Order: sequence, then C-alpha cells, then structure tokens
Amino acid sequence: MLIKKPADIKPSEITPESVYRNRRQFMKEGATLLAATAAGSSLPMSALGQDGDALKARAPAELRRSAPAAWWETKFANIKPAPDSEPFYTGESLTPYRDVTSYNNFYEFGMDKSDPSRRSGEFKVDPWSIEISGEVARPGTYQLEDILKPVDLEERIYRLRCVEAWSMVIPWTGFPLADLISRFEPTSKAKYVEFETLVDPEMMPAVNSRFAIVDWPYREGLRMDEAMNPLTFIAVGLYGNYLPAQNGAPLRLVVPWKYGFKSIKSIVRINFRETQPNTTWNDLQAQEYGFYANVNPMVHHPRWRQDMERRLPQTLFSRQYIETRLFNGYADQVAHLYKDMDLSVYY
Repeated sequence: MLIKKPADIKPSEITPESVYRNRRQFMKEGATLLAATAAGSSLPMSALGQDGDALKARAPAELRRSAPAAWWETKFANIKPAPDSEPFYTGESLTPYRDVTSYNNFYEFGMDKSDPSRRSGEFKVDPWSIEISGEVARPGTYQLEDILKPVDLEERIYRLRCVEAWSMVIPWTGFPLADLISRFEPTSKAKYVEFETLVDPEMMPAVNSRFAIVDWPYREGLRMDEAMNPLTFIAVGLYGNYLPAQNGAPLRLVVPWKYGFKSIKSIVRINFRETQPNTTWNDLQAQEYGFYANVNPMVHHPRWRQDMERRLPQTLFSRQYIETRLFNGYADQVAHLYKDMDLSVYY
C-alpha cells in the first residue's frame, strides 16, 4: 500500500523534501541548492553525492568533531532512498533533526537528555575497530573500514519508541544486520548475538561518575532470529549525514519493534553465543526491563504506562499524545517470532 509523504514538515526543520529525496539531481545542482538553503536551514545538508572532505566540511561542528575517515564519507554519495511504503517508511512526520540529536539517553555522557550532545565534544571514531567472537567461523578484530566498505547504504524511516513513553520518527542510514552477520559465518551453535558499547573515560566523561548506575560496558543482546529479521538495522547515519556521537557514532543497532534501550550505540564488540547473554538493564532491574523489551501497550513499566506515548517534538504548551501499537506498529513483520510466547512473561 502506498502512503503519501507528510506535507507538514517545516523547511527549517529538515532538508527540503525535493533535495532530501532526489540525491542524483542534487549531485548536479548541489552548489546552487546549498547556497539557497544555507541561510534558512538548521539541519546539515545530506551527503547527497559529495565525496572526500565535502561532507565533513559541510557538517556542523558536532559532526566534524567525530567525523570518520574520508573513505567512509564517499559511501554517502549513493544512499538508496527509503521506499514509499511500509515497513521501511512510516508516512508520519519526521522528528526534526535538532530533537533527534539533542534529546538522547546515552549514560556514558550523563543522565540528562541534553548531556550526550553537550558533553561528547572529545568523542572520536577514527580509528575504530569491532571485535567479532564466539560461535563464528571468522572471528577477529575488524577495522571500521573492513566492516563498512563492502556494504551498500540505504535509508529507512523507522519509529523509535523509548520505554519512558516518548517516541520519534527518524530517517536512518545504514544496512541490514543480517548482511553483516552472514559475513562472519555463524555456526549452528550461535543462538544469540551479544553487543557491547565502547567504554572510554576520556571521551565519555560520565563513565567515572560516582552517580553512574551502569556496570560498564553497556551490553545488549538479541535472539538470532531477531538479529536476522529484515527490519533489524545497523545505522551509520541519520538524515543523510553520518551519526553524531550522541546518537551512537560510528555505528549502532536499530531494532524498531523494541524499546530504544535495545538499540545499543557505539558498538565495539559482537559476540555470538549459544546461551542468552546478560544485558545491562535486565541485570539492573529485571522486573522492569525484560530481555525481549518488545513494545507492548498491554504490559506497563512500573513508572510509565505503555499504552500511550509522547511524540516529539514538544513544547510546554504543545504535546502530542498517540496510542502505542503492539510491536511499535511492526507486528506484521515480527509477531511470528513470538508465537506461543506469553508476552507478559517474556516482556
């Protein structure tokens, strides 16, 4: 079913729709369009056909400080646009870039929503490596270039639902996790995939905070069939540009039918296991944060009802509340993964 594009997104909030969608045309008219939009747009222009240092130069300071190497920037020249139909497009208004990048949970930088964008000035992603271990035929430590050079980037517009009952709609850039997993050739013993976030006190100032509640590193996990589902995504960018530090640079997981804490950021280790891994929030408060963490309006968190959500952006006088859907609206794609499971027990 085709879904019409939203027409109510302000030009000052995102790259103009005609530019954001028509990347090849932008390659021809980039200079003219950049001049025309630079004065009025609060959003960095998408990569859209630029290579070398062009993307880095065009990006705002928050992106330049954690910019990847030039070889990666060239990959943003040919992003496959999101289709015009579900499940890789929602038909809803996009959350403005400034909200996506300034309202974040990333406790390695602090507990407040503004801390990650405010305190990530020392974050760098070059060099970056990822350790692959466990039940795979090709374990080892892979540089970011090894991970990303073979992939074709695509755009997906997904809902993001936090367990704290707020939500966003974000245009991610990345590639299916299944494509990455297949390259490491998991064995028949690999039933789960475990992920870990970087721990670096010099770049992440809250790691050594006496108020930290997390036993670092931050850990998450998926069942193998969840990891291989076509919706599961490795994001390396948003809004056509690479990820800011506060959003999980240089690469993060996006699992749109689960609460946001499952979509682990700044990944440095992927481990394939036969047994279910321990995960950070499940270890901290198992009665509040289940391993599966599927969005479920019928199973409430002790502090937040889950049948309604606040869709960002919001102001003191303007708040949009919408009903939460089972599996965040992706039931057609993922409900079969949990057939015959009691979702109030396996929450």
